[in-house]
Amino acid sequence: MNILCIGDVVGGNGCNFLRSKLPAIKRTYGIDVVIANGENASDGNGITPSAARHLFDSGVDIITLGNHTYRRSEVYDYLDETECILRPYNFPSEIPGHGMLIYDMGVRSICVINLMGQMYMDNVDCPFKALDDIFKENSLPKIIIVDFHAEATGEKRAFGYYADGRVSAVFGTHTHVQTADECILPKGTGYITDVGMTGTIESVLGVKPELVIKKCKTKLPVRFDYEQGDCKMDMVLFDIDERSGKCRSAKRLSIK
Repeated sequence: MNILCIGDVVGGNGCNFLRSKLPAIKRTYGIDVVIANGENASDGNGITPSAARHLFDSGVDIITLGNHTYRRSEVYDYLDETECILRPYNFPSEIPGHGMLIYDMGVRSICVINLMGQMYMDNVDCPFKALDDIFKENSLPKIIIVDFHAEATGEKRAFGYYADGRVSAVFGTHTHVQTADECILPKGTGYITDVGMTGTIESVLGVKPELVIKKCKTKLPVRFDYEQGDCKMDMVLFDIDERSGKCRSAKRLSIK
């Protein structure tokens, strides 16, 4: 099974670029499932129902989120109502949304889990324990994909090894910079520390550079606006064996 995981989609520019490129990528690589991190898909940060629908209509099957999940209050009900959009599982259980999905594909199903790291991030429950709890409390299919939304590369690598052999693949999101460490871990789990970004190339993580520079120099609050211009889409393609749930290959991709 070919599962395509797309890096953080940033703003309307990133959404439109994804829509223009994804159909051809799906045909070229014979993609079975598309997972995209959409927590920055709306202009002005966060995600709205309209931005989520745009991604679904463009060919994304499952949207994962992160620390900006609740930046836009208009998405709260949508998170409860829509099965294929996930917020981090280790957020407090009483808040809107859900962090795990059994995605039914007819003859087979896959599990997608969204977790968030703790280092330099918001205060959330331990993602390592959360993964253990998921396995204890649920009957899961062979193929399990985890979006680990985290800042620290060390925490991401540690989680990859912790999940190795128990899940099919772990792809990191949040830092928007694609790493060159895609691999298959010793027990058969596909891994990449960060899949990258879908958005404007000449930017700072999708944001206008001058605004980030101003914040760094003055330490004052700055409203971040997304940059316009030519885009890229960073991805990782996992080939998963359907019988064993193990990863056969992990291929890093980026198109402009």
